[in-house]
This record gives sequence, C-alpha cells and structure tokens, in this order.
Amino acid sequence: MVWESSLRGPKHSKSLLLVPTNLKIEKDNIVIIFSNGRLNAVSCIDGEVLWEKDFEGESLEVQQVIQPPGSNLIYVVGFASSSLFEMYQINALNGELLKHESAAFSGGFLGEVSPVFSETVVALDSTGLILLTVSFQNGMISFQQTPISNLVKDSFGPAKIIPSSVTGIFAIKMNAVTIVIRVTDENKLEVVEKTNHETSISDALPVSEGQQAFALVQHAGPEIHLRVKLAHNWDDNLLKESVKMDQHRGLVHKIYINNYIRTDKSYGFRALIVMEDHSLLLLQQGEIVWSREDGLASIIDVTTSELPVERDGVSVAKVEHNLFEWLKGHMLKLKGTLMLASPQDIAAIQSMRLKNSEKSKMTRDHNGFRKLLIVLTRAGKLFALHTGDGHIVWSYLLQSLQKSKVCQHPIGLNLYKWQVPHHHAMDENPSVLVIGKCGPSSDAPGALSFVDTYTGKELSSLSLVHSVAQVIPLPYTDSTEQRLHLLIDADKHAHLYPKTPEAISIFERELSNIYWYSVEDDNGIIKGHALRGKCTGEVADEVCFDTRELWSIVFPSESEKIIATVTRKLNEVVHTQAKVIADQEVMYKYISRNLLFVATVALKGSGEIGSVTPEESWLVAYLIDTVTGRILHRVTHHGSQGPVHAVFSENWVVYHYFNLKAHRYEMSVIEIYDQSRADNKDVWKLVLGKHNLTSPISLYSRPDVITKSQSYFFTHSVKTIAVTSTTKGITSKQLLIGTIGDQVLALDKRFLDPRRTVNPTQAEKEEGIIPLTDSLPIIPQSYVTHALRVEGLRGIITVPAKLESTTLVFAHGVDLFFTQLAPSRTYDSLTDDFNYALLLITIVALVAAISLTWTLSERKELQENWR
Repeated sequence: MVWESSLRGPKHSKSLLLVPTNLKIEKDNIVIIFSNGRLNAVSCIDGEVLWEKDFEGESLEVQQVIQPPGSNLIYVVGFASSSLFEMYQINALNGELLKHESAAFSGGFLGEVSPVFSETVVALDSTGLILLTVSFQNGMISFQQTPISNLVKDSFGPAKIIPSSVTGIFAIKMNAVTIVIRVTDENKLEVVEKTNHETSISDALPVSEGQQAFALVQHAGPEIHLRVKLAHNWDDNLLKESVKMDQHRGLVHKIYINNYIRTDKSYGFRALIVMEDHSLLLLQQGEIVWSREDGLASIIDVTTSELPVERDGVSVAKVEHNLFEWLKGHMLKLKGTLMLASPQDIAAIQSMRLKNSEKSKMTRDHNGFRKLLIVLTRAGKLFALHTGDGHIVWSYLLQSLQKSKVCQHPIGLNLYKWQVPHHHAMDENPSVLVIGKCGPSSDAPGALSFVDTYTGKELSSLSLVHSVAQVIPLPYTDSTEQRLHLLIDADKHAHLYPKTPEAISIFERELSNIYWYSVEDDNGIIKGHALRGKCTGEVADEVCFDTRELWSIVFPSESEKIIATVTRKLNEVVHTQAKVIADQEVMYKYISRNLLFVATVALKGSGEIGSVTPEESWLVAYLIDTVTGRILHRVTHHGSQGPVHAVFSENWVVYHYFNLKAHRYEMSVIEIYDQSRADNKDVWKLVLGKHNLTSPISLYSRPDVITKSQSYFFTHSVKTIAVTSTTKGITSKQLLIGTIGDQVLALDKRFLDPRRTVNPTQAEKEEGIIPLTDSLPIIPQSYVTHALRVEGLRGIITVPAKLESTTLVFAHGVDLFFTQLAPSRTYDSLTDDFNYALLLITIVALVAAISLTWTLSERKELQENWR
C-alpha cells in the first residue's frame, strides 16, 4: 500500500469516485471523490486532500460526478427533493463553484441516474415507467420523456437503471429482463439488446483516439459470458469468451477491463471481476488466471467448531491407497534429490508435504490446537478456516442473505453455535446459526440459516415474520443437543428457537429464571426485562412470549451520553472465587454473569478528541446488575473523554479512554469483591471446609461488595481490547490490545492490579505484586504479531485450547492473523524444540549406570562375605 486517506464529512451520503483524464494540479494527477456530503480532490502521489467542497447546507442527494473529456470542469448532479433536479458546475483545479442551476419535474425521480454524455444523464420518473433524458448544456436544464412501453412492447412493472460510464449506453432492468439502450446525438433512445440473463456493464476504456471499449458480463447457468465491444459499434465483438464459474460466488457485482497489445499488434483484454461474495477474479483468454477471497477482509462475526474425531478403523482399500501414495511420494522425493524433478513434480512434493503435515489434518488433536474458524462476512458468505495453516476448508454464500425480490437489502448480523454434539456422537455434525435481517431498519424481518460446520451445507433456512432486535443464547439444550435461543423483536416480544415441543417444555420450566437487558444509546436508557407468558393478540404463537419491563435507568440527556457497554463472555470459565492475598488472607471475587459495564461521557465531550476543554468533559463508569438494575459502583473521570474500549472478565473490567488534562491516553481497572464472604478470610477454613461458600445467593438481596480501582497512563491509541481465555481458567490472564498501528500487544493483567503500591511489602512481592508506576510498560517482545501488521484491525477473538496453558488468538481486519499464546508459558507440555534424543540418551545412561553400580555393589558384597 502506497498511501491511505480517510475522508470525513458533515453528513452521511453515498460514495462516488471519478478518475479524471488529463487533469493535473501542479503536475499532480488527482482523483475526485464524493463522500459524506463533501467533494474532495485527492492527490494520486501521497493521498493529500488538495481541495474540498461541502454540500452540508444543501438538501442534495448526489447521484453522479461527471467530467467532460479534456475539460477542467466537474458537474455534480442529483436530487434536492423527490422532484427537483440540481446541477453544480465546479472548477476541478480549485473547487470553486462556477454555476448552480435547478429545475423541477412534476413526475418526480426514482433510483439512480446514468451519465450518457458529458452534459446529459438518464433517470427514471417516480413510477419507474418513464425514462427521462436530462440535459444541462450551457447551464440550461431540460427534460425529455420516453415511456418504456414505446421501447419494449411487452414491458411490465417498474424499471431500475444500471449505471454505466460508457458514452451513449445505459441499461435498465425490469423484473428478470435486462435491456441495453443506446442514446443518439438527438437524445433519442433505441434498444440494442434485450436478455433474460443477469448483466453487468464495465466502465469505458479508451482504446484509441475517439474510441471507447466496454465489457458486458452475462450469467447463463454455470457459465458467465464475457463480451468486449466498442461504444459506437454494438454489432461487432472485440472479444467473446465463456468461463465456468462457481455458483457459490453469486452474481457479478462489478467488472473492470484493461487492454494490452498482442504479438500480432491487435488488442487483447483482461477483465477484473468483483463477485457478489466480494471475491476478485482476473479473466484472460477464457480462463481464471487468479482469484482472491477478498470477502474475508470484511468479517462481521466469528465462532469456532471442533474438528471430527479421528476414527481408528481403516479399510483395506485405504491401506492400499496409502501404500501407493507412500511409494509415489518416495519416488518424487528421489527425483527431487537427484535434481530430476519437473516443476509439476516439485509442486506435487510441496502439496504432499502440506497434506501430510500434522497442522493441516482434518481431525482433532490431543491438545485442541486444530479447530475450524467459522466466519461470516459482510457479503453474507460463510467460510470455514483451518487453524493449522489458514486454508479455506469450505465456503458458502447464504441464500437467505442474498438480494432478492422479497429481501432487497439483506444484512448479516451474528453467528451462534446451534448444535454441538458430544464427541461420542460420531453420526452427528455440529452446526451454526446465522442470523440476518432484510434491511437496516429496526423492524425489518429477520432471516435464519442453519449450516453444517463440517460440510458447509445449509441444513435449512427460515424467513421470519418478526424482526430481530436482540439474540439471547440460553444455557439449555434439548435431547439432540440443539441450543435454545431467544430472539427479541422490535415490539419486545420474545420468540423461542428451535420450535419443538421439547424445547418449549424445557423453556417453560425455566421461564422465571430468564432475565435480559436492552440499551438505547440515543435515548440514554438501559432497561431490564423478564418474561410474562405466552403472547396474546395478533402475534399469538406457541413459541412467542410476552415480556415485562422490570427496571430502567435513565441517564440525563443534557449531561451524559452512553458511548460503551460491555459484559462478560457467556462461556468464560472461572477457576476459583477465592483470591489468596498477602498474609494468607482470602478475598472473594464477586462473580456474576449479570454485571454490565457502562461508560458515559459529557454531551460536549462526545465529539473527537480535543474538541472540548478538560472542564467541559467528563467520563463516568458504572457497574450495573442487570437483574435488579442496581448500580453497584460509579466512578467519574474529570477532564476525560472517549472513545472508550473495554473488556470484562471474572470480577474485573479494564477500559481505555483519553485524559484531556494530561494529553495522554489512560487505562483504568475496577475489581469488585464480595464482602458477604468476609468471614472466610482464613485459608485454613477453606481447607477444612468451614465456610459459607455453598449458601444460596440471590441478586435481589442487597450485595455487600467493595471495589478497588487504579488508573495508569498508556502510550497507544487503541482499536479493540480482548482477554485470553483458557479451558479451566487457571492460567493467568493477559490483555490483548489492538493498537492504532494495527498490531496486537499482550499485556500481563498484573500490570493492571489495583493493589499495586510504590513500595510493596515482602509478602506482596511474594504474591507477585509489581511496584506502582504511573504508566504501563510497552515491552517490544510482548507484541503477539511481532513485526507484522494486521492491516485494518477490527477485532480480536480468543478461544481456549484443551491444553490449559494455551489460548488461541485470531485477529481480523483487511488481514487475518492467527497464533497460539501461552500467558504463563507452557507449564503443562513440552516445547516443540524439546530434545527427545538427549532425554532418551540420558535415560539409557542412567539405566546403564544403575545396572553397573548394582553389579559392582553385589560383587563387592560377595567378596566381603568370603572374607
């Protein structure tokens, strides 16, 4: 990557890119970008913004940015309302507004516009049945109407424009029919092609003076047809090819072409295709030259799945096959040693080495290092990645998250473990639940998919009639080991899945023990909920339940705004509640899955860092019990502001924020302890069993808790924070901090111990308390990613291995990174570089020495007896 620029603006809007031809500012080529309500000219050399033009005050929905060939002018066109067309003429050299014209059209506008000439665009009226040719030559805006029925006799239903930058060409889509239309110099429209196949059109590519080439891609079953044509000559093809395409890649999303000169001096073309699943493919001469799964650069959720157990039984056919493979492998290795191997043989040798590697085996290992990472991407595609070498085991583009007539804007939300069979159930495969919804609104209907994690096949899918506002995985499973999930809709009704009599029976027994909370960030309200009974009225259903509000906390909107909430992982394991401190005393961790950390900031301080003075901003941290709504702890950091990144584990929470007074980032820690167990301070009472740890606990009784907290300066800005997790919770914790430099730093939790003092006592030193300093150390060797960068880091996932000392770490962004981490070193296993040969030699030498010594001792004893 040469450079990267982040473009901000006054309001959210669609993004448009224009690469001008023959346009330079002081010998610097530029690109024009409209994003977030602002037009930017960006240098191609270093990414610097050369000028910018705001459209904040304008109620303008920009549709296209156009540059007439060889001109220093830029036209920005769009709709200011449903029936007002706006045109802005701007000087491309300095961003100066030269002319602004608008014109009303009583029929209104629908959808996008497509430029056909430098000062002409095509749009649709509000009915989608009339094409409008809009001309703005010499600053005068004029409309010309053409009913689609005049062009296509058997047309029906509203149309949709497929934008194109090819001069004089655009396309419309009506239901499943794509119609390509040419615009003449007199702005008359004529149909040049009509097809039932899905069609995509590339941008124009100048091939010679005054001539433009463009590409069309059409789907036809398992193949795609690629054609390259000249803009002024539709009848002839410069290129016509067919390529077989994997159906799990979806439709062609975009296509880009470039040309090269063949040896016979004719033009050859390459096509770069962006598929619906966000994968990239380069096509040349009817073949896929290479492909990239760039959908993995936009992961939105991750879960894991165990691999199958290795079976002991082996068939005779498999033995014969393995023997053949063994002989073949040795022959190839012999050819490689004698330097007689061809490139194909060398590739086969490398493939066999990877296949025979322990890391990439498709079965579980004893230590639990080999797993499947199941990831969901923004494109709605599921991938299974092998933790051994990162290869893609399978991938599947979910039908429920593909654009369709029923669901125009599908959005993937989350991944959950659905069925996790016991390892003795050899005939059952684990499966995951994928939850999505049809549109960005809160009341959009949901969609569920159930996918087998071993094969990648979709077991079933459901289109829901209700929305999905919140998903609660319940700690209950049925006889088939399917986990129960509760889906809360926008109307606060709860829906149980799976919809089986057994699941309903289990759920109804535990109805009174189910609580949850909801957070309304914009309104500054946190509410607690419980279940009331079966739904009544129009939404009545066997698996639908009414809810009731138990409590609510309303933060004053004029002084506090919620900016972060975090709770414990549902599957986190805590080894012990007791914490032995100096002088053999015991403190008891307040362990509750119902604790919620909330961070609020002053209303003025909710902007960017440095936008307010220290006196105008403060940050407040809360610990809230989500069953009763009781605030257990509250602390205010004066002169501080967000963004806040936090992680909650066991009985402590660590959060990162900015201190305006010190002009530095800070990290604070809060630990909460249960004082109701204070009678059990003597460690011998625990050993002898004289304690009250088994007495029942109710969250409705007022908890007797104390907190300990401390703050430290921290050097880096932070993108995300996670914490290591192990299978039994015995190993000490490490914080995994995703820094602004896209690296992952491992920081020992002992550095964030609130009991640190400047001069710890001898007992505290023996306990492992580190002397207090005002800032946290950044040790170069503690970077988990070493010298690597996880470009665009967005999330860090930790998964426990079977080996208690080890945790598996997966970091994702534009890049993917996976490693094994041992926070307390590998105290329960031997390292990979352990010298087994030396150990064997030592054992043999000891046995020989013992045998020799025993023989000599016997001989000496016999000689003494003869005397």
